[in-house]
Amino acid sequence: MGVAQHRQSKSRVRKRRAMWKLTAPNHVECPQCHKPKLPHHVCPSCGYYNGKEVVNVAE
Repeated sequence: MGVAQHRQSKSRVRKRRAMWKLTAPNHVECPQCHKPKLPHHVCPSCGYYNGKEVVNVAE
């Protein structure tokens, strides 16, 4: 088991933790209705995925 031999400075810890930030989810345009949707998900507005209607969405 790894045990710290020396105390890490604040700047060293903060440099490492600077990468912990959240990123916003990517959005792509739906090829059917041209509204934003998450990649690799069924479009919530038209119900299409990979060119096929998967979910029947009442408009």
